[in-house]
Amino acid sequence: MQAHLLDQALLILPCQGYLVNVISRRVRQLSNGHRPMVLVDFGMGLADIALTELIAGKLSYERTDKFVPEPIVARRGSENQTDGARSSPSTWPDSPRTRSE
Repeated sequence: MQAHLLDQALLILPCQGYLVNVISRRVRQLSNGHRPMVLVDFGMGLADIALTELIAGKLSYERTDKFVPEPIVARRGSENQTDGARSSPSTWPDSPRTRSE
């Protein structure tokens, strides 16, 4: 993360707690395949892209009175499972219940 971007973002969103939450949520979206809303230079990390979006005015936030959970998007290859974890320890291949010995 580039320090000058962080300094500029703190001028726009001075509360560090809000800034961390906004940027981390946007980084998560970018890592899940969302496209950047700004031009990306070579060598920019996801946090740099999110900070640049905030500085450019493309990214904002909204305060709510109650907690609103982020929607979970299923990853590729996990049609049957939403969290990527195995269903139960008894189905693990190295489990004593599934060994033929």
